[in-house]
Amino acid sequence: MTKSELISRLAERNPHLFLRDLERIVDSFFTTISDALKDGHRVELRGFGAFSVKKRDARIGRNPRTGESVDIPAKNMPFFKTGKLLRDRLNGE
Repeated sequence: MTKSELISRLAERNPHLFLRDLERIVDSFFTTISDALKDGHRVELRGFGAFSVKKRDARIGRNPRTGESVDIPAKNMPFFKTGKLLRDRLNGE
């Protein structure tokens, strides 16, 4: 599902809301999660899952085309762990 499909589905379920308002709500939701992760916080949505940041250390990789060694710098990566309720819904339990 894309962001525009999400907004369309929300509009179908909430006909009393304007499309532009739903777009702002979805944008605000994603921005708030992104900002919290950037600040080093964990975002937990009970029953859905938790977003967090994992630090990947610097390492030496290999270019698969040439076989040459490449330095890969340290970086932060977003991580999502599903909640129990979401896992149960996906598995039909």
